Amino acid sequence: MTALSSEDSPVYIRLRGTIAAGILRGDYRAGDQLPSVRALAAEHGANPLTVAKAYQSFQDEGYVEVRRGVGMFVLPGASERLRTAERETFVTQHWPRIHGYIDLLGLDAADLLARERA
Repeated sequence: MTALSSEDSPVYIRLRGTIAAGILRGDYRAGDQLPSVRALAAEHGANPLTVAKAYQSFQDEGYVEVRRGVGMFVLPGASERLRTAERETFVTQHWPRIHGYIDLLGLDAADLLARERA
């Protein structure tokens, strides 16, 4: 799971990242209904089974609940728990690669951060 998914990631991981980013940004808050599987599939040109797989992962991790015949809804506390999980993923999986690339290119992390603030 990660909101930072690359183009070479499987489609369901990229979709999961899109949904996670929406929850983290507040596009989908506690109690909000997520787009239907068919709607999200059409929007992203994906197979509905692939979207269902991405949604299932959120359900398995307790971020959303399915209301039969109605849809999928964001559970209370999902954003905070998802942010905690995403931070851990970033620190343990993404940051070491990013940091290594910064070092490889001879860049200074402080200069990069200053550049963003300018």
